[in-house]
Amino acid sequence: MEQLLTGLVPGLPDEVRSQILDRAEGIPLYAVETVRMMLDRGVLVQDGPVYRPIGPIASLEVPETLHALIAARLDGLAPEERRLLQDAAVLGKTFTRRALAALPGLTETELEPRLDSLLRKEILTVQADPRSPEHGQYSFLQDLVRHVAYETLSKSERRLRHLSAAAHLESAFGEEEEIVEVLASHYLDAYRAGPDADDAGEIRAKAREMLTRAGERASSLAAAREGQRYFEQAAELADDPLTRAELEDRAGLMAWRRGRAEEARAFFERAQTTFEDAGLSHPAARVSVRLADVDFREGHLNEAIARVEQALEPLSMEEPDEDFAAIAAMLARYLTLAGRHEEAAVRIEEALALAEGLGLGEVFSQALSTKSVALTRQNRLEEARILLEGALARAVADDLPAAAVRAANNLAVVFESRDRYVEANAATGRGVEFARRIGDRVWEGRLQAGGISTLVLLGLWDEALERSEELRALGLDATNEQLIVHLVEVDCWRGHAAEARARLEGCAAAKDHDELQARSAYTLHEAMVLRFEGKTRAALEALDAELEAAIEELGVTNLAVKLIVIEALESAFELGDTARVEELSNTIERLRSGDRPPLLAAHAARFRAKLAASAGEAERGFRGAAEMFDEMGTVFWRAVVQLEHAELLVDRGEADAAQPLLTDARAVFERLEARQWLDRVAAAQVETRSEVPVS
Repeated sequence: MEQLLTGLVPGLPDEVRSQILDRAEGIPLYAVETVRMMLDRGVLVQDGPVYRPIGPIASLEVPETLHALIAARLDGLAPEERRLLQDAAVLGKTFTRRALAALPGLTETELEPRLDSLLRKEILTVQADPRSPEHGQYSFLQDLVRHVAYETLSKSERRLRHLSAAAHLESAFGEEEEIVEVLASHYLDAYRAGPDADDAGEIRAKAREMLTRAGERASSLAAAREGQRYFEQAAELADDPLTRAELEDRAGLMAWRRGRAEEARAFFERAQTTFEDAGLSHPAARVSVRLADVDFREGHLNEAIARVEQALEPLSMEEPDEDFAAIAAMLARYLTLAGRHEEAAVRIEEALALAEGLGLGEVFSQALSTKSVALTRQNRLEEARILLEGALARAVADDLPAAAVRAANNLAVVFESRDRYVEANAATGRGVEFARRIGDRVWEGRLQAGGISTLVLLGLWDEALERSEELRALGLDATNEQLIVHLVEVDCWRGHAAEARARLEGCAAAKDHDELQARSAYTLHEAMVLRFEGKTRAALEALDAELEAAIEELGVTNLAVKLIVIEALESAFELGDTARVEELSNTIERLRSGDRPPLLAAHAARFRAKLAASAGEAERGFRGAAEMFDEMGTVFWRAVVQLEHAELLVDRGEADAAQPLLTDARAVFERLEARQWLDRVAAAQVETRSEVPVS
C-alpha cells in the first residue's frame, strides 16, 4: 500500500500518507479512490506520470464512491443494527459491550443478539483469545465502515453520545491518566458538534483541560507529534490570550523536539509576542530562550547570543530566581561556543551558584556541562571528564533526561578529544537513549551525526554512511551538516573524488557557520577534496590559513584541529615540503605529554619514519605508530602505516618481511573498500613477485 501511494503521489506529506494507510487497512481501492477524490478537488496536480500536492492537505474524507458503497450496505441492515453501529462508531474502532450499553439505548443483555448478528455479517469482530488483554472487546472489521456509520449521525446525536461516552469513562476509570486522550477526543467532538449549545462553554473548558493533560501525557511518553497536536488543539479552545500563549509555547516545544524548526518558531514567536504585550517579562524570556535554541541549531550562534542577552536584561533588574539562573546558564553555553570565554566564565559561576542555592538540578547539570566545554577547549580534558560524569550522574539521579542528553554528548566529545573512540561511541549511544526517551529528535540527530566522525575513525564506514541516510530520511541532516561532512573522508579514501566534491557542496552551509568549529571542519574537508583532485598546494594553503586560529580557540585536542594537522602533514609530504613536515611534527612533539593527543603523536611517528635517514629509525617509527593506532582502534590508519612500512621494506629488498604487513593491510582495505589503497598494496606485491591475488 505504501509503495502504491508513493508511486501515485511521490510528494504526499507523511502525515497524510499515514492517515490513508491507517484507514485503508490494506484495501488498494481506498488509496486509489482517495487520490481520485483529491484530484477532483484540485488538491493534487499531475506531474508527468505521477501527482503532487499543490498545497497543504488539512484533512481527508471517505471518497464519495466508497461512501456510497458502504452506506448502501448499512442501509441494508435492520434499523436496530444500524443504530447500534452508529453508537459503536462514537466509541471508536474498538469498544466494550459495557461502554456501548452506557450510551442512551439498550442494556448489555439486549445488545447481545444484535452484536451476534453483526458478527455473523462480518461487520464487527470480537477478540476471543482469553490470553489477550483485549479479550471480549469488539471492533469494526473495517474502519471505513465506522467512519461512514458515524457520519450518518446528526450533530445533536453525536454530541449526546460523546458526552455519554465521556461520562461512562470518567465513572469507570476516575482520574487515571491512561484515558485522558480518549476523554479529550470525546469532549472535543461533543463541543464541535454543538458549539452554540447552552453548556458549550463548560464542554469547551473540559475539552481544553483534557487536551492539555493528553499533551502532558504524550510528552512524558516521548510522543512529541501527538503532544504537539493536543497542545495545539487545546490552544485553539483557549478563552484568553495568555492561556493560548502558554499552550502555544508547549506546542512549540513538542514541534522543536520533532525537529520541526519552522513550526516551533511560529508557535514561540506568537507566544512571545503575547507575553511581551502583556508585560510578562519572565514567560517572554523563557520563550525567547527556546527561540535562541532554534537559532543556534540553524547555525546562527550570534543571533542566539543576542536574543538571550536581550531576554536576560529585564530579569537582571529583579531578585535572581530560577528563570535568571536557567537563562544565565544558556547564555554561558553560547558564549563558550563563540569563544568568548571570559564573559562565559562569569555567567557559568553565576548559574552554578544560583542553581545550588535554589536547588535547581536541571540548571546545575547544564551549567556543569557548559563548564566542561570551556575546560575541553583549554585542553583540561581529565577535569572536563570528571565534571561531565558528575553532571550526568546528577541528571540521571534527578531524572533529568534533557540534561543527561547534553552531558552524554559532551562526554563523547571529551573521549573523542582524548582519542578514546570506543568510549566516545558508547557515550554517544547512551545520549541517543536519553534523547529517544523524551522524543527529542533534534538532540537525537545531533548525537547521531556527531558520532559519524568516531565511526569513520574506527573504520565503521558503512555504518557511518547508513547513519547519514537515516538522518536524511528523518529530515535531520540540514542542521547537522558540519558533522555529516566527515563522510567526505570516506569518499576520498575510497577513491570517489566526484562523490566527495558533491558531498562537500551539500554541506556548504557549514562554511559560513557562526561556530569556528563548524567552519574549521568544512575547511579541513575542502582541503582534503582539493588534494584528492590534485590541487595539493591550494589544499595546504587553506589548511595553513585556518590552523593557528583553530588551535588558539578550539584547542589542539579538538578533532577538527587534529585532522587539520594530519591533512597538512599529508599535503606537505606530497608536495615534498620536508621543512613543513618537520615543523608540524616538531609542533606535535613539543606539546607536553599530557597535552599531546595520541592521534597526533602516532602521525608524528609515522611521518618521522617516512623521512627517516636510517632503516632502524624508520623501523622504530612505523612500529611505534602502528601500535598507537592499534591501541586507539583506528584500523584504517594502522593499515596505512603497515602499507607504508611494507613499501619501505620492498624498496630495501626485504620482500619476505613486507609480505605479512601487506596481507594485513590488504584485509583492512578490502573490508573498507578503499580502492586506491588496494591499488598500492597490489603494486607493492608485484614488487615482491607475490602470487597472492588482490580482489
